[in-house]
Amino acid sequence: MREFFREIVHALEAGQPAELVSVAASEGSTPRGAGAMMAIFPGGRTTGTIGGGNVEFECQRLAAELLERQADALRQFRFVQGDAASLGMVCGGGVTVQLQYLPAGDAHTIAVLRDLIEAGGGDRNTWLLRRIQGERVTAMGLADRSGVRHLDAPPAHLEDLLKSEAVFAEGWLAIPAVKAGRTYIFGGGHVSQALVPVLADLGFRPVVYDDRPEFADPALFPGAERTLCGDFTRLTEQVTVTPEDYVVVMTRGHQADYEVLAQVLRSGARYLGCIGSRRKLALCRDRLLEAGFTEAEYSRLHAPIGLAIGAQTPAEIAVSVAAEMIAVRAGLDPRR
Repeated sequence: MREFFREIVHALEAGQPAELVSVAASEGSTPRGAGAMMAIFPGGRTTGTIGGGNVEFECQRLAAELLERQADALRQFRFVQGDAASLGMVCGGGVTVQLQYLPAGDAHTIAVLRDLIEAGGGDRNTWLLRRIQGERVTAMGLADRSGVRHLDAPPAHLEDLLKSEAVFAEGWLAIPAVKAGRTYIFGGGHVSQALVPVLADLGFRPVVYDDRPEFADPALFPGAERTLCGDFTRLTEQVTVTPEDYVVVMTRGHQADYEVLAQVLRSGARYLGCIGSRRKLALCRDRLLEAGFTEAEYSRLHAPIGLAIGAQTPAEIAVSVAAEMIAVRAGLDPRR
């Protein structure tokens, strides 16, 4: 998301306008849900996606017209055959799409988006807020749990807007543009090296920790936010796991796995996963229970890690782990 907004800012600062296209609401089966965004620039260049297919094609065409007229729009598309607003698709759902003209060089827009880019490097949930009156965007700013920025006054129902998914209500559109939380990967071996670029592309913000300098080398993990080297028995010297974070345990052995799990199992992390054979994991479980952890605490651990897709190679295991994490992020329990 940071790269998406960075590309828009670069265009605006270079004297090019843009049309920001956002899925404001969705229902039923749709290519992308509420909050998906893309931008269209003069000449037809685009960045981002709202799901492809006919709806994206129609929005690109409409955005090109709106760029010429320097205008905003609000449109509904239905994916039901025979519906007056149908695009000839049979998904069975529908979307409301908001299109906003961003003038070249506009100081307010650039300030908002630059602040959003900066927020993307932090660890605080941040929403892009826009007031929509009729079809026009009449105010734009940012919000987090501490308040709003770049707006004269917050919406009266601000708390109702700040949800994990996009909300379009009472004339305001709120899109969660920065989601707090990192993924701490303990162990820098082959599977971790395959997993990091996948997670980075999915917005999971990987941080790699190993006790061997050669396996905490940033050159091995170009997609990682950070790499850390330290003793597995003293994680808190460099790492603080929060309820917004994800934890993946992939150390080189049973003892290191145990040391890590003993420190993170009560962290409240959103996701905890540990790689290993069922026998190795059973031994680790027994040690944790003997150390005073409860069955309920251990049951939060995804072990063996990843979805059961028959993964064998590091790349395949990376896909299975990432898929499981996506399910958890979406509020699903992939173990059911």
